[in-house]
Amino acid sequence: MTGPVIRWASLIPGLLCLLVGLLWAMQGAGIIGGGLMAGQTLWLVIGALLAIVGLVLIYRGLAGRWQRG
Repeated sequence: MTGPVIRWASLIPGLLCLLVGLLWAMQGAGIIGGGLMAGQTLWLVIGALLAIVGLVLIYRGLAGRWQRG
């Protein structure tokens, strides 16, 4: 197989983790109000960690694009 390879099995869950993590972090920080998570530091931390996991998965999914074989 030639050309750039995208690992969709890492990319799609990575995008979902990043989006949900950012949402939870913003709710925990009080940027997005409403709900039980608003203003709770625990959700800020959980959201930030989930967003980092998402970034790692996105990197792994796109890493094949920059590797030369």
